[in-house]
Amino acid sequence: MIIQPAADFKPPTPIDVLFTSQNYHDYPDKFMGKIDLVAFGKQVHAALKPGGVFIVIDHVGETGSGLRDTEKLHRIDPKKTRELVEASGFLFDGESDVLRNPADDHTKLVFDDSVRGYTDQFMYRFRKPK
Repeated sequence: MIIQPAADFKPPTPIDVLFTSQNYHDYPDKFMGKIDLVAFGKQVHAALKPGGVFIVIDHVGETGSGLRDTEKLHRIDPKKTRELVEASGFLFDGESDVLRNPADDHTKLVFDDSVRGYTDQFMYRFRKPK
């Protein structure tokens, strides 16, 4: 396991997999130092071996909301996530619906008692080209 500030992410050797869960939406927020998500994605890309995998799991934001609700609701639009990660040089390599919850309307803070632990979440897999 490697723990480093996101803005300075650089593992000592190339890695096979990088996994981020329920926090990709936090990187552009003030408390994280407003990390540029494309720049961060390029750091991840550089850190992975050719063919390496970047997995992103996060709370679904309203369609079309982009980064609007990252600080307020701790949610991100999955389409925007995919756009940003692909802009970093990754290829979209699949998704899973195992964490999806259609009962979540994407308007509540993820810590609200009515959705906490049951938010609608997306799970994307991206691959660094070989």
